[in-house]
Amino acid sequence: MSQAPFLLISSRDNAFLKDLRRLSQDSTAYRKQGRFWVEGEHLCAAALARRAKPVVAIFSESFWPVAPSAWTRAANKNIVIADTLFADIGVLDSPASVGFVFELPPPRAVQPKVASVILDRVQDAGNVGSILRSASAFGFTQIIALKGTAALWSPKVLRAGMGAHWGLQLIEGAELAQVLQLTVPIVVTSSHQGEYLHQAQHGNALPMPCAWALGHEGQGVDAELEAMASLKIRIAQPGGEESLNVAAAAAICLHASASQHLSPAVPRL
Repeated sequence: MSQAPFLLISSRDNAFLKDLRRLSQDSTAYRKQGRFWVEGEHLCAAALARRAKPVVAIFSESFWPVAPSAWTRAANKNIVIADTLFADIGVLDSPASVGFVFELPPPRAVQPKVASVILDRVQDAGNVGSILRSASAFGFTQIIALKGTAALWSPKVLRAGMGAHWGLQLIEGAELAQVLQLTVPIVVTSSHQGEYLHQAQHGNALPMPCAWALGHEGQGVDAELEAMASLKIRIAQPGGEESLNVAAAAAICLHASASQHLSPAVPRL
């Protein structure tokens, strides 16, 4: 099979590379450019596994001759740049050799009946990405991120999500009015009130599908959102810690809600 066509860029001052640096280093640049950047073999492979179609694929000069043909033929355009230029763009600890640029998905409407996660001003990008990964793993396919939540398509959230983005419907910058469109029960996490999760799970009280609301790392869920909840849940902490990291709490809660309704044929973790 003949080699895929490519464009060689050798100047650091190239306009495309300048835009790429902004995408990789500015958490909200994707909103202005209408596209986002992922780097590294893991994320690129995860995107292709979900049948995502990049518009541009960027390869380091040393990697291009040995790059898999599935990658060199994945995008509408291939660009090859010097290894030093790739290192200048990327932000990974170990410089990557491949990255993809994708068009930003168009805004999505709330699906009222879908198992969802509501992010209420969760500000740490690592937490947000980890929650997206847990949501995808446990069958919560819609993410409603209220204003004040970390930018969903930022490089840090994408890296922490480990490919989960391509299996989810993401609604960013949402208002509480959009949450009201949900017809599934809303379940709110709390560190100091509500039924204990293990008791609710054993009593088959956890609804599914539902929408789990997860709040700000310090302030928790907003009072107005909390008032919309059908159920308030807290996690028992016999070790005595005051509270759990929101991403850890999300994984525990989403797994509990999903596993309560698994059929016997589905393995439980």
